[in-house]
Amino acid sequence: MTTQNNNLTLKILIGVLGALLLILGIFTYKFYNEEKQNKAILQQEKDLIESELGELITKYDNAIALNEVMDDHLLKAKERIVVLLDSVKDNEANLALISRYRREVGKLKKERERLFKLADSLTVANTQLATDLDSTSVALNKRIILSDSLQTQNSKLAEIVERGSALTAANIKAEGVRVRNSGKISTTSKASRAEKVRVCFTLAPNKLTEKGDKNLYVQVVNPSNVLIGDKIAVNFDNATLTYSGTNKVFYENEALDVCVLVDAAEGELVKGNYIVNVFSGPKMISNTQFELR
Repeated sequence: MTTQNNNLTLKILIGVLGALLLILGIFTYKFYNEEKQNKAILQQEKDLIESELGELITKYDNAIALNEVMDDHLLKAKERIVVLLDSVKDNEANLALISRYRREVGKLKKERERLFKLADSLTVANTQLATDLDSTSVALNKRIILSDSLQTQNSKLAEIVERGSALTAANIKAEGVRVRNSGKISTTSKASRAEKVRVCFTLAPNKLTEKGDKNLYVQVVNPSNVLIGDKIAVNFDNATLTYSGTNKVFYENEALDVCVLVDAAEGELVKGNYIVNVFSGPKMISNTQFELR
């Protein structure tokens, strides 16, 4: 009886152990499949993260090529993505790492959106600035052209005014004279009797000429081509004038009769034709000739 009980108990234990082994095998197989599936899912997630990081790098490369203003910021952001991508490739996929990488990818995407918006706004601003600079340059060139035109017109106007305001002389007459003891001046056409040369002329009226003292100079050249008289040189800005005689008058924009007596040294008054030039400053305003017999 005891032997039968022991056999029964042994059979029961063997059955229970068999059942437990079967259950353990089922759970082991199920756990193995789940582990395999989880690894496959994690690997897929890892591959997806690598792909997303690669796409981000490509987008940064394109942005860097198109945007010179923010190259430094974009390059630094790209470097962080490259470092993260290398880390993803080097580490075996597990849930903790995948979660951390997913968070990092999310942060990088947000940073990319912020940087790209900023880059776009800077590009627009630069484009507008370039347009403004172009329009400013065009306007400046127009102003320069207008300024040059005005300067040319002003120069021409100043030249016209200068010409219009210049003194002119008319009715010029030159002749040989003698001065008597009484001071009376008598004319003569004979070289042997002449002592001086008198040059008379009329300054024409001119409202554009500035009122005031005017220095007038006379040159008398004898038939031997010798300048007679004072022979004094006077310097102007770009010229030197040697004159025979001078007279300083006060001009009031009205016609003014002027005479200049030119002294002659012994032997300077000879027979022949004489050339007479009248100057206002360095500018000749009239000339004539006369003859002594």
